[in-house]
Amino acid sequence: MLLCLDVGNTQIHGGVFEGNTLRCQFRKTTHPVGSSDEFGVFLRSVLRENGIDPSLVEKVAICSVVPVVAYPLRAAAIKYFGREPFILQAGVKTGLRVKYRNPLEVGADRIANAIAATQRHPGRDCIVVDCGTATTFDVVTSAGDYLGGAILPGVGLSAESLSSKTARLPSVEITRPEVALGRSSAESIQSGLYFGHVGAIRELSRELIREAFPNSKPVIVATGGFSRMLNDEKLFDEVVPELVLFGLKYAEQLNRETDKK
Repeated sequence: MLLCLDVGNTQIHGGVFEGNTLRCQFRKTTHPVGSSDEFGVFLRSVLRENGIDPSLVEKVAICSVVPVVAYPLRAAAIKYFGREPFILQAGVKTGLRVKYRNPLEVGADRIANAIAATQRHPGRDCIVVDCGTATTFDVVTSAGDYLGGAILPGVGLSAESLSSKTARLPSVEITRPEVALGRSSAESIQSGLYFGHVGAIRELSRELIREAFPNSKPVIVATGGFSRMLNDEKLFDEVVPELVLFGLKYAEQLNRETDKK
């Protein structure tokens, strides 16, 4: 079995693969950052709660956009699973040609998403929209060229900013409002968050297609915690909330097979 861990700014998203089957998923808040022992005890406990014997974990794979978490997680993998983890970072095999001006700036989660999209849709141009703490767009060609993309504040971050940086605007539940015309502060915020984000995704997708794929129709794949909430807006061709875990799995497999040669 393969234990995959995606460390985001808000949450750690984990999953266990048995072959190509994702047996279970779990989430943990990223902050405060725990010690290696705290991570190890949590991981073994959450696997048991999901009906998986921790001793059956043969491999561990990690991608992280929070550098301070990488070391204790690596130490936890070694101590509690007896495995040196694969870490998706600069220098490993990805199957992509990263065209960013500085490839080191691309987050490991964005690379994992791009890997998974190309694996799911071989020979197709793809745009991945990750609706998480930030909403990111990643553009990948059918030939495996990672061209870049766009980043904007996510729905949750926008809501948090409104409530923390204003004197009278309340914190609200993030949900799809029935109508755009809000008749209270809470309804107006919900409308702006939801429909504003829908508009941003639609416009950015249109511009990215115009610039990168003027003569083709790319597959638009959505992932991240807020992706399902937006599914009814016909913005995406498919929604795969666990896309990053599949990308991490493919990257670990690619590097393991390369090492054997």
